[in-house]
Amino acid sequence: MPGTATQQRDQEYILKVCHDSNVRFIRLWFTDILGFLKSVAVTLPQFEDTLENGVSFDGSSIQGFARRDESDMVAFPDPNTFCLLPWRARDEGAVARMFCDILKPDGAPYEGDPRWVLKRTLQRAQKMGYQFYVGPELEFFYFKSAQGRPETLDEGGYFDLTPQDIATDIRRDTILCLEAMGIDVDFSHHEGAHSQHEIDLRYADALTMADHTMTYRLVVKEIAQKYGVYATFMPKPLQKQNGNGMHINTSLFRGSENLLYDPDDEYHLSKTARHYVAGLLKHIGEITLVLNQWVNSYKRLVPGYEAPVYISWALQNRSDLIRIPACRPGREEGTRVELRSPDPACNPYLAFAAILSAGLDGIEKEYPLPLPVERNVTELSAEERQRLGIESLPEDLYEAIKAAQQSELLQRVLGEHVFTKLIENKLMEWERYRAVVTDYELAEYLPIL
Repeated sequence: MPGTATQQRDQEYILKVCHDSNVRFIRLWFTDILGFLKSVAVTLPQFEDTLENGVSFDGSSIQGFARRDESDMVAFPDPNTFCLLPWRARDEGAVARMFCDILKPDGAPYEGDPRWVLKRTLQRAQKMGYQFYVGPELEFFYFKSAQGRPETLDEGGYFDLTPQDIATDIRRDTILCLEAMGIDVDFSHHEGAHSQHEIDLRYADALTMADHTMTYRLVVKEIAQKYGVYATFMPKPLQKQNGNGMHINTSLFRGSENLLYDPDDEYHLSKTARHYVAGLLKHIGEITLVLNQWVNSYKRLVPGYEAPVYISWALQNRSDLIRIPACRPGREEGTRVELRSPDPACNPYLAFAAILSAGLDGIEKEYPLPLPVERNVTELSAEERQRLGIESLPEDLYEAIKAAQQSELLQRVLGEHVFTKLIENKLMEWERYRAVVTDYELAEYLPIL
């Protein structure tokens, strides 16, 4: 609970902004284990008490949280995350938001809170002397509606500019909204599939970026709705088109020093970077359930649609799971590791925690880094991949569940509670999916059987 002089100043500043900006409601945000945003709104007269004591709620009603006999939870707002929601009209009374940490009634962190899972992992990195920075590239589609078969707004491709396309204005307004909330944007563009787009956020520390990612997904949908269209982060909504990925650029710093860079190494990768990448390669199969958590995620992870399928790394080859983007001379602080398998429908708190833990294990245990694969991995024969020791990512949700169940690393990073609840939830999803008779089966088998 707050009580320091700094926290007191933060509270006073927030209350002053609320009064000066005619704030009427403050939304308190947090996520369930699947990454769905939850919110409770408090009025301004109640807000001062909320800053001091948080808001109590029934944790048993939140996916993956508590049983009914231990359901009392407290959503406690983080003052660093206060900001106004730009899409709400000020003349009607402004609305602000704050992300929350979930606490037990005694004030201890709740082990089922995804934000706490990430915080705990960042504490491990800090003890090792590392600061973890993340820059995700989230892709999404604009459709005419969320109902029925998806109808695209355009037939553009990668970097296309279509003058008659309404999506250019939607992206512009989305970026302006993000920037008004203090979220820096690097650039935006049309992606490779029809009606697919990307807005890249400027890198930040992992906790801030997880909060930004949750905000980004809501802002994209809110602004699309104002234009009468529907935005989706579903991994693979369109047949025979690329799916939505979330390439995650990661780096390790100590102060202003990028610990991944070594000017004398043939790949310009430090020993820390080599072990970090090796840790990701070794553990990627068992953490894939967190990075790609839906049945639909594995419709994207198939050969031929730019998403990685095989476990390999390269310096610049975009067919590999892990890529080390080239840095311009004099910009070596930009050295980073790009993981290309995650999709934007994951829980970013759990995803960033799992990625960091895999990399830290590689550093601690000094995993050796295999040679890079500079050929297109998808064009190699099965025999060539076997000879090179290149394995595959899980092919479906069930394979990912089985790999996760055997993972000591994933159980350690998520904690017993989140790990157990996530596995239970995903097994139920898989069983529901297995029982569905699809259009494919009817078209393929009904006329002949």
